[in-house]
Amino acid sequence: MSYYDRTKQELTNLLADFNNASKLFDTSFKRLEEQEKGVVQLAKERQIGFPWLVKTYEEFFKLQDRSIIDFLQYKKHSAVSASLIVKEQSRLRREAERDKKIAEYLVAYYENIAPFLIDLKEEVYIATEQERELLKEYSEEEIQDAATQYLSKEEYRKLPSIERNQTALDRFWKRPKSKWLIGRLYERYVGYLYEQEGYDVDYVGIFKGFEDLGRDLICQKGKDFIVIQCKNWSQFRTIYEKHIFQFFGTVFQYKDENPDKKVQAIFYTSTQLSDLARRFAKELKIDLKENFKFDKAYPAIKCNVSMVDGTKIYHLPFDQQYDKTKIEKSRGEFYCATVKKAEEEGFRRAFRYRPNKEK
Repeated sequence: MSYYDRTKQELTNLLADFNNASKLFDTSFKRLEEQEKGVVQLAKERQIGFPWLVKTYEEFFKLQDRSIIDFLQYKKHSAVSASLIVKEQSRLRREAERDKKIAEYLVAYYENIAPFLIDLKEEVYIATEQERELLKEYSEEEIQDAATQYLSKEEYRKLPSIERNQTALDRFWKRPKSKWLIGRLYERYVGYLYEQEGYDVDYVGIFKGFEDLGRDLICQKGKDFIVIQCKNWSQFRTIYEKHIFQFFGTVFQYKDENPDKKVQAIFYTSTQLSDLARRFAKELKIDLKENFKFDKAYPAIKCNVSMVDGTKIYHLPFDQQYDKTKIEKSRGEFYCATVKKAEEEGFRRAFRYRPNKEK
């Protein structure tokens, strides 16, 4: 047989192998897709992070890879070396898939038993590339002022203090925000409303983060205490009974630790509860504030008088000491809506706090 004929025959054989493999793969993959749907559904129902569930995924991928390996080894014109490479890579992939699934199931399990963890996913804030580029334009001293995040270099250096700070504040409200920051602003707003009613408000959620156990605000007026949880969610999300259970648990713990206090529990949310969650809240004596929206127009500037030397300082919502600053009306302190109002009353903008460095 001539070289031409042999080459033609080999190409014909390869084409036949390819056609047979295509038919085999079409049939096998349809079957495997159905199996995968079953495994995925099982995973959704049993997201607990147990090894046996992850093993199910691993076996599924193993069977899927096995069909490819067998074809390469036992087809008419075998490719043993290629099948060994596929086998090794398949093993590494299964290990990676197993570790990934364990992590996914553990996270889902923890979020299921502690729903407040879901709201903390975005707590780590990373500046965007655009913001980092803007900050490169400023001196080290200027960067200490958070207003530089919202102003160009020319605006920051040329505008009078009132216009500069008001422009930064206006842009702060208009700029898109992370879910975590939106949740924090919602807590501030609800707390502000209770401060106006004469309550002393402890912003537990803002200061303690993971340790707040769902107690975002603790409001006190005399012997009366209110424990509040805030959830500023989109209108399309629903509060379910697990969230109510978790909140009830942390309120119960607070009552148990403070038996001499009269404690009320209130759940604020920008969305609504499921019918079952609403029933549980009623039975557990948790007051509900559903569809409670955040009003960005509230006066958010804090005008504070220093207890050390009486210096009058105002804090914008993005300033470093904002959340640590409490407003006491008896000391001539107040909230206001505009920078102009604060400066007309004799208050100056707060400087960024920088602890003393060791020499």
